[in-house]
Amino acid sequence: MAIIHEQFFDSKDAMTEHLASILESTLNSALEGDSKASMLVSGGSSPAPAYKRLSSLDLDWSKVTVAMVDERWVSPSHEKSNEAFIKNTLLQDKASSAQFVTMKNGASTAVVGQEEVEARYQTLKTPFDVTILGMGPDGHTASLFPHAEGLDAALKTEQLVCAINANESEVTGSITERMSLTLAGIANTQHAILLISGEEKRAMYEQAKQQGSELDIPLRAVLGLPDLKLSVFWCP
Repeated sequence: MAIIHEQFFDSKDAMTEHLASILESTLNSALEGDSKASMLVSGGSSPAPAYKRLSSLDLDWSKVTVAMVDERWVSPSHEKSNEAFIKNTLLQDKASSAQFVTMKNGASTAVVGQEEVEARYQTLKTPFDVTILGMGPDGHTASLFPHAEGLDAALKTEQLVCAINANESEVTGSITERMSLTLAGIANTQHAILLISGEEKRAMYEQAKQQGSELDIPLRAVLGLPDLKLSVFWCP
């Protein structure tokens, strides 16, 4: 089982402040100890305020590499692109000098593009210094969606990334083709932080802690990773 530290906050602002503080100290420690740092980030509204706060900090951003936890297989200019979101929130101001490794290429499909993305991710500093995860009300994390095409491979492979084609739902929206960190990719981090907000997601998180199929609730696979240092942040 993962080494889980749960912290419940009264507000999103309180969670943002704590997340930003942890990310700052983590990156500073990494830069002092190894002269470079790697941070894997997720899209979504929960981490956005922390990203914006981070972007103004006096870090040696030129030695920080940022990469995505998952990505829709769309152009980086697409409104649903996680890459565009990160460039508009985190990679601004002082953080604009950070290195960025994209999870998207010009291949026609994620399956075709997977090998090239894997090669890029193999160049990252590992284990990653910090990985920020989210979770959907269906129990997915990264783009490891329940019963998705590619999910079984993503849970078993030793590679860092895997192509995923999710079953279309209200959670996935119409863009079901994704590239995602695999379970091994998520495990390859010094510290993972899972951000959860709202009662519906908290109930799903509690369900994920119970025994059952990882294909039904993929977050179960992450919670079951031996020795993973996992901080779980929740706010209303």
